[in-house]
Amino acid sequence: MSTAPKPRHIGRNISRIRELRDMKQEALAIAIGVSQQTVSSIEGSENVDDEKLKAIAEALGVTSDVIKNFSEDAVFNIIGNTFDIDNNNGSSVISYGCTFNPFDKMLEAYEENKKLYERLVEAEKEKVAFLEKLLSEKK
Repeated sequence: MSTAPKPRHIGRNISRIRELRDMKQEALAIAIGVSQQTVSSIEGSENVDDEKLKAIAEALGVTSDVIKNFSEDAVFNIIGNTFDIDNNNGSSVISYGCTFNPFDKMLEAYEENKKLYERLVEAEKEKVAFLEKLLSEKK
């Protein structure tokens, strides 16, 4: 049994990074100036030449070393260690608290509605005065 590390599948790494970036093959193809079918064949190949790899890395917003050394286990370890909701030691990035005062927002909405109502009443008064003037001129 051999303990030598398996060679990395560069195409699969490109695919996973692209998926993590929420990018479709077509978008990557446009970014590097090839067809979607070409991107599909690149993702299926174990090795990619350095020039293509550099262009793909730039389109994905990473370095070519990131693609070469990408490890899905490392990504899951980072996510698992960073987003620990059960542990309340401050390492959790998720915040469920309000970042604004709801009462202040309600008060602002009330004040805005009040101003709009006053403008509407004023417009109606002007319309009534105009119609009364027209009616008095007709007589």
